[in-house]
Amino acid sequence: MAHFARLDQNNIVQEVIVVNNDVLLDNGVESEQKGIDFCKSLYGQNTVWKQTSYNKKIRKNFAGIDSIYDQTRDAFIDPQPYSSWTLNEATCIWEPPVVYPTDGKRYRWNETLQEWQLKE
Repeated sequence: MAHFARLDQNNIVQEVIVVNNDVLLDNGVESEQKGIDFCKSLYGQNTVWKQTSYNKKIRKNFAGIDSIYDQTRDAFIDPQPYSSWTLNEATCIWEPPVVYPTDGKRYRWNETLQEWQLKE
């Protein structure tokens, strides 16, 4: 199955739908444009669609509601979770200024203290 993200006028993902792979076939080869045309036939010609992938083969990350499609990077990027986090340009994933602990415990980020705090 293929997945397509509907974008608003600001390239923010509004929804993600599943499309049968057969819809994408153009002489036996998958075509994103065929999927886009199918989505527009269902939701209207003025809608904007981009294909997304669970396995991150295209557009770096799977599109989620409220993620942003960045045309320059050709990537889906989640909203920045905290102002101190920076975008990894290679993965288009936000990274904290302090690496998440690897001790198997659960933590949450404290933006004020700029540290991971153990969840109670």
